[in-house]
Amino acid sequence: MIGGKGPPDLPGRAGGGSRVILHVDMDAFYASVEVADDPGLAGVALVVGGDGPRGVVASCSYEARRYGVRSAMPAAEARRLCPQAVFRPGRHERYEEVSRQIHEVFGRYTPLVEGIALDEAFLDLTGGLRRFGSGEAAARRLRDEVDGETGLACSVGVACSKFLAKLASEAAKPRAGPDGVRAGAGVVVVPEGGELDFLRPLPVEALWGVGPATAARLRGVGITTVGALGDTPRAVVERIAGRVNGRHLHDLAHALDPRPVVPDRATKSIGHEETYVCDRYDREGLHAEIVRMADAVAGRLRRAGLEARTVSLKLRWGDFTTITRSRTLPRPARDGPRVAAVAAGLFEGIELSRGVRLLGVSVSSLEAAGAAEQLELWSGEGEEPRREAAAGAVDAVRARFGDQAVGPGSAVRDGRLRVGRPSDNRWAPVDGGRPPALPPPGEGARI
Repeated sequence: MIGGKGPPDLPGRAGGGSRVILHVDMDAFYASVEVADDPGLAGVALVVGGDGPRGVVASCSYEARRYGVRSAMPAAEARRLCPQAVFRPGRHERYEEVSRQIHEVFGRYTPLVEGIALDEAFLDLTGGLRRFGSGEAAARRLRDEVDGETGLACSVGVACSKFLAKLASEAAKPRAGPDGVRAGAGVVVVPEGGELDFLRPLPVEALWGVGPATAARLRGVGITTVGALGDTPRAVVERIAGRVNGRHLHDLAHALDPRPVVPDRATKSIGHEETYVCDRYDREGLHAEIVRMADAVAGRLRRAGLEARTVSLKLRWGDFTTITRSRTLPRPARDGPRVAAVAAGLFEGIELSRGVRLLGVSVSSLEAAGAAEQLELWSGEGEEPRREAAAGAVDAVRARFGDQAVGPGSAVRDGRLRVGRPSDNRWAPVDGGRPPALPPPGEGARI
């Protein structure tokens, strides 16, 4: 091992008792929601996600994890590992609904809630700890409330920093192995003054910023635990992992993480993308897909009270090569026709001979609607008010009759309007509503 004992106590070290941070992580969230809604699935090896050649596991029960199934795994591999698994396609709108219930519980404890995903969040209880007596007492009470109101279990880590609280919540989780499922502690507290005792035995992969490549380099010189990394001189770690990442990792190894809990993080982008069962070569059909996706993205923009200055188009070929094209607008947009026109313009001229496996439309550079009004010199008089009125009418119809009540004519297939819900194709491919065009001579459609 590379030597050089690090300082036993660092100025400003986390653990001074200045903060009490909770990290709450729901246990197998999507799968647990499915079980709560259908108790007949309890105890079953359940997989949520796509069940097909291009499907992906979104979540799975601990009974499925016994066989090695895990999130982000191809569905075909999950089926091979656990042939008896029961697959459910996933209902993202339902998971969002339950997530809102959970976050309502979080809000009763502190206004400082930083949502990381639908199923996890950081809470800073420092300012209101007197209400609960201790971080551990608050964590146990919160777990009981979440369970009582949703029927779902969560794991909670309590520490003086976000980094340690997240590691503690992971330590509190259930564990699945070949011999069965072992219940977790539910709550794990990293006590003040015991941060390094908790941290040092962990593998280096536990540190944020240590991916497979960095872990291999560290292990190549004998650094296998967080304690060994902390004992290594900072300059040596920087040479191995890079100056910025090395400094970051060395700080974490000494329990230094001053980052605050930041509530209400601004939305950075809104997008919709879909993977197809077979690679597609039909330009006209893909153009209709772009119009449909742009309409869905614009609707979500308006619901969020935002508009966008940048429109992006994403394509992934059958060989998994991915390209993106973007255009920044002189005036922000939030109506479907404008977003679609820009995305369609980006699509023109792109050669499709390799076959489109995935297509997506997204918007970014978001700002509050109407924040920067500026008329274009040669825009048609009254054009913008007409666009706004049309978009408002569409929103009103959908609010009353559902999102399939009105939409682009090109999105109608077999008498039914295909809409672009956020959950569509999140984990399983779609057929695009029509068979793909035949590939060029000599090539077969890839699956």
